[in-house]
Amino acid sequence: MTAPAAPLDATIVLPCFNEAAHVRAELDRISTAMDKAGLRYEVLAVDDGSTDTTLQVLRAAAAVLPTIQVVAMHRNGGAGTVRRVGTRMARGDIVVWTDADMTYPNERIPELIRRLLEDPTIDQVVGARTSEQGSHRLLRIPAKWVIRKLAEWLAGQPIPDLNSGLRAFRRTVAAPYLRLLPPGFSCVTTITLAFLSNQHPIAYMPIDYARRAGRSKFRFVRDAYRYLLQVLRMVMYFNPLKALMPLALLLLATGTVKSAVDLTVHPLRLANNTVMVFLTGLIIGSLALLADLIVRSRPDA
Repeated sequence: MTAPAAPLDATIVLPCFNEAAHVRAELDRISTAMDKAGLRYEVLAVDDGSTDTTLQVLRAAAAVLPTIQVVAMHRNGGAGTVRRVGTRMARGDIVVWTDADMTYPNERIPELIRRLLEDPTIDQVVGARTSEQGSHRLLRIPAKWVIRKLAEWLAGQPIPDLNSGLRAFRRTVAAPYLRLLPPGFSCVTTITLAFLSNQHPIAYMPIDYARRAGRSKFRFVRDAYRYLLQVLRMVMYFNPLKALMPLALLLLATGTVKSAVDLTVHPLRLANNTVMVFLTGLIIGSLALLADLIVRSRPDA
């Protein structure tokens, strides 16, 4: 009989899409840091349907680095799909998400893992970037600020970095939320909000953020729209009462005040728009209560 494999401290999920020019350097950097830290680990290098020689580079690296496991996707599914698949395949108790574009200080991955290993009260550690080095900076910075403030309102606490791609979390805690991950970049936002909305503590570690190697896959209009849409979806999924009830109460209050004005100016007569405002408030309030009931009846709520 074959002896069971020794348990792993961590699994590092590395999405790779057309990263042939620098992915080997990234793998060497990660492996060197992890080996030096003395942690038991595996790297799941997932080729996301690359059209260059990324897959060949990964397989060549795996031939000399035994901790690397190569997974080849038959078509491009997006970073969220890769991270979901990789997390489900992970054998480590802790899962690390990062990128292969040389932007994140992956030599600091052991610090994130150690924080979780040493502090059982924390379920996720996020590398909070101290600067913005991505493309479309003039548009991204204000757009990300608005979306982050919306997410902070939902979570009820500050979020230094909502969509950092470098993070470590406990695999068993994240498992119920993997089905919520969208295929694109907003998967990191989703896992952050899922943890915070269900009272899973998150710690933040300041990190540097470098300019990416190669060509960016981010498209401002398309990805910013999906990013905002995913935050709104998470609001409705985890806390619909907080999202809808303020609007319902505002409409009801407006309808009540306007009713008093209408009856004062024209006794026994309500304007049509007054009735519409009041009824709209009642409908939205009823939907908020019904949605909240559905959320609280879910096993993962």
